[in-house]
Amino acid sequence: MIRQKVTITNPTGLHLRPAGMFCNIASRYKCKVEFMYDEDVAANAKSVLSVLGACVKSGDEIELICDGEDEKEAMDAMVSAIEDGLGE
Repeated sequence: MIRQKVTITNPTGLHLRPAGMFCNIASRYKCKVEFMYDEDVAANAKSVLSVLGACVKSGDEIELICDGEDEKEAMDAMVSAIEDGLGE
């Protein structure tokens, strides 16, 4: 299992379009991909409803957690997508 903190940089946070992109990227990998937000909210990064339910806004920090056979590749892709603004 690997963990990494990252800040959401796109101006609108994880609303529907970036949340969909976030989930699509996470779903490409076999490992479990989730994130912690606000130290007590855990969300499945492969579920749009779970991501939207976390109500992550621009500037918020989340901790990505990847666990499984391709966890390193998944983490790299997720961090890269977030840092690139999730298409916005």
